[in-house]
Amino acid sequence: MHNYSPKVTLITGATGDFGKAFADRFAAAGSALILHGRSQDKLEALKGDLTKRHNVEVHTLCFDITDVEAIIQGLDSLPVELPKIDLLINNAGAAFGADSAQKSELSDWLGMVDLNIKGLVAVTHHVLGGMSERRNGHIINIGSTAGNYPYPGGHVYCASKAFVKQFSLALRADTFNQNVRVTNIEPGAVETQFSKVRYAGDEDKAAAVYANTTPLQAEDVAESVFWAACQPPHVNINRIELMATRQAPGPL
Repeated sequence: MHNYSPKVTLITGATGDFGKAFADRFAAAGSALILHGRSQDKLEALKGDLTKRHNVEVHTLCFDITDVEAIIQGLDSLPVELPKIDLLINNAGAAFGADSAQKSELSDWLGMVDLNIKGLVAVTHHVLGGMSERRNGHIINIGSTAGNYPYPGGHVYCASKAFVKQFSLALRADTFNQNVRVTNIEPGAVETQFSKVRYAGDEDKAAAVYANTTPLQAEDVAESVFWAACQPPHVNINRIELMATRQAPGPL
């Protein structure tokens, strides 16, 4: 195990591309894992792969992260003998639709608020209390450059990631004297299933997002998350913004 790597890591949205990369990186360092997802079959497949390759303890939690009661019940169901969570990676999130605001569906807007904001704060609230009492813990939120640089069709997605950034910074103001660390990771374009979900399965539109560039990969983001998590206890990484070399703020 890395000198400062966490002993127990909770990852939301663990069966997505980011989640798998994070789980693999921390499992390789010897961290026990608590993996959240919406599909028990996908969770079991991921658990089987990780335990076989890394021989680590893996627990799974299957619930809809927009359901606050399900979050509480799920987290409360963890075995009492499992050491307490010392790293939370709030990874679950998505973008729905990319039309201009006036053409967007309200259901897409509300879905992004529920997933990117409501679910994230509910999990954080439940885990943070224990971290504060133990005076030990680290919360890493997966934000986005979309929270820093607005773009056409971004509207609620950009706003939700701006919320994540400010929430992360404000948490630092409240938790620094409890030795709880908070980091916001802000990736640019990463080649994952993200765009396929955003464009409702339209592979051509999804592929166009990454045209004429060499995008980041999920493993690149995992390295940033791992580096931030494994700093000595007196070091807090507030924010990491990372983009592909062939991407820049203007134009995206």
